[in-house]
Amino acid sequence: MELGDRFIDFNLLGVDDKFCDSTMLSNKKKIVVFFTCNHCPYVHAYEERIISLQKDFLETVDFIGINSNDDKTYPEDSFEKMQTRSAENNFNFMYLRDPKQEIALSYGATHTPHFFLFNKERILVYKGKLDDNWSDVDKVKKRYLKDAILDDEFKPEDTFPVGCTIKWL
Repeated sequence: MELGDRFIDFNLLGVDDKFCDSTMLSNKKKIVVFFTCNHCPYVHAYEERIISLQKDFLETVDFIGINSNDDKTYPEDSFEKMQTRSAENNFNFMYLRDPKQEIALSYGATHTPHFFLFNKERILVYKGKLDDNWSDVDKVKKRYLKDAILDDEFKPEDTFPVGCTIKWL
């Protein structure tokens, strides 16, 4: 996906055993779709920051985590382990499974985590990484995703996602 592209709809099973049909999401909120998984150390380093952002923007942004990793080669990324990880870490965002990797491919996701922010009109306004320091929250100087959420005039620089590559089938 490129900036300016329209949101791509999906219908995926969530860790709550319910399907998330993206056409039913509120059109009054922005949407952050992020590709994630259970085993990646970059994801682990970012999870608390993601939970915090969802909490801070609960009224204005829906955060949707999608795990598209091959769970045969990476059994830690199975649906059952997703459910366990979500419960153990008190995820406050939707955590969905993309078993055929169709959504990751359609979005052009490459890494975990990889963030895509859509405005209320469902136009992609930001893609890339969360911030400029995955390993140490105290050393973060640029909060790309948060800035893009807060400022509709935000002009993103090239923020190629940092993390593990998606594990393709």
